[in-house]
Amino acid sequence: MSVQTEEWAEFNKLLEEQLIYAVYQPIISLQNGQVMGYEALTRGPAESPFQSPLAMFQYAEKQGELYRLERLAREKAIQGNILEHPQQLLFINLSSQVLHDPGFVPGKTLEALQKYGLSPRNVVFEITERSSIEDFSLAQKILAHYRAQGYRIAIDDAGAGYSSLQAIAELQPDFIKIDRSLIENIHLNKIKEYILETFVTFAQKMNISLIAEGIEQVEELAKLTQMGVHYAQGYLLGRPSQTTATVPDAHKMIIWQYRRVEGGSMTWRIGDLKTPVHMFEKRTLISEVADFFKKNQEAIGVVIVHQERPVGLVMRDRFFQHLAGQYAYSLYWNRTIDSIMDASPLIVDEETAVELVSQQATSRAIHHLYDLVIITSQGKMAGTASIRTILESITNVQMESARVANPLTGLPGNRQINREINRRLMECRPFHVVYADLDHFKWYNDRFGFQKGDGMIQYTADVLQQAIAFYGTPHDFVGHVGGDDFIAISTTLSPKLLCEEMIRRFDSGVGIFYDGQEIEQVWDRSGNPVPIHGVTLSLSLVVCSCDSAASIELISQTAAQLKKKAKAYHGSVYFYQKI
Repeated sequence: MSVQTEEWAEFNKLLEEQLIYAVYQPIISLQNGQVMGYEALTRGPAESPFQSPLAMFQYAEKQGELYRLERLAREKAIQGNILEHPQQLLFINLSSQVLHDPGFVPGKTLEALQKYGLSPRNVVFEITERSSIEDFSLAQKILAHYRAQGYRIAIDDAGAGYSSLQAIAELQPDFIKIDRSLIENIHLNKIKEYILETFVTFAQKMNISLIAEGIEQVEELAKLTQMGVHYAQGYLLGRPSQTTATVPDAHKMIIWQYRRVEGGSMTWRIGDLKTPVHMFEKRTLISEVADFFKKNQEAIGVVIVHQERPVGLVMRDRFFQHLAGQYAYSLYWNRTIDSIMDASPLIVDEETAVELVSQQATSRAIHHLYDLVIITSQGKMAGTASIRTILESITNVQMESARVANPLTGLPGNRQINREINRRLMECRPFHVVYADLDHFKWYNDRFGFQKGDGMIQYTADVLQQAIAFYGTPHDFVGHVGGDDFIAISTTLSPKLLCEEMIRRFDSGVGIFYDGQEIEQVWDRSGNPVPIHGVTLSLSLVVCSCDSAASIELISQTAAQLKKKAKAYHGSVYFYQKI
């Protein structure tokens, strides 16, 4: 037997006896450090010429058997499913060539999903480019068929060549996977950073989520998180495995430290919008739910729970569509509600930012666009929010922010600062207030001009926000009191390190504002020379334990006293006091 014949026999045996298996590499959210989903990767039998997936798929393509192999790979990926909850996604590779294969039969994937208890809403087809897409109009029709069933689409290897960019433009995917070639050492390469910034801006405008592939260094993870990339995948975060993944706490901490904060743009938690909703246990009879809807005409939906945890959603309109057929009442009446509920609703934790929930909600399939969003607290039911409420809240926040924000920095002004401090006081949880003030700013403004002075103010605002992103927490706040005075409110466990980071960042970069001039001394407001080398930063750190009768007045008075001490010191410094 020739080598070619042996190879074919081995490959045919692999298909006939289904000797391949799936491993799963986690995809991590760069908002909260949690596992968003898994990419299913195919592996061949050990000690076989087809152990390598690359060799296996190249051989299948050469022999015209790519469709058979990919179909088996999809079935194995679904069969070995390791998704931990209905919100996680399973990314399944689908080569562009298979879309045009005459043997391609829509519906086979759905059969496998139903067999193993999954829904199309759990699946993302990841279009890989073993060969370029030749007929985009045909591909669009095929993918539209899948989208109508609830599947989502990802384009792989973006940034690796022109063809992937054309695929993005033509297919308008839900996810774009950024190729490793663009991610590697991005923290050291400004050109790569500028290219990725373009992807981030484009994705925001098109409501597409970005996934960075091939992350192997902590510095890459930090940079990508800071830039606003949505998700990440790579050996640093988890290798392909047949078991579920756990993200190391150290990497979660980096994500929380570097995740893009909105400075103080009045970001709300979705928990602030929750309203009560009627709940039914999953074994409740359909007839009981129908009776509830008839008696409560204003109820647009109900949540299905099991042991206080949401497991499904029933929307009024679709519920009665189920019962609209000639024999539907007799068919469904004595069945339990879990047989017709939506088992994959949008479920979010109450701490999730409203803006993020809005992106997730509006990217749903059109027939789910106006479904209620289920809100949980530590995994248990807390309430729901409608898409209308979410969008209205975002509009109101944007209008309010634009109306009262400082026109120079765009940061919230005094009204929002007072509101934020009051909210923290009412929550009775420890927090910290950092009052920041520039020293000798008047001297700088007089010498270099107001335009340069505005640049110094904007620089200070950036420094505070960057320090918060590094040492703060996701719901921290930065406001602009006015002039060269700022407020930061944080719940960080390291408030002193936060102040030190603010000073370090300010002092290390402020030199660029002197146009290359050597500054030997400055002049104070009375015209007296001061032997320092330029503008410095004074910080007052007020640590609010909430054990005492703290108030805005007490915080303000304490900050003023600390500011006086800091101003008496030549150089950037912070003083702190607990109240």
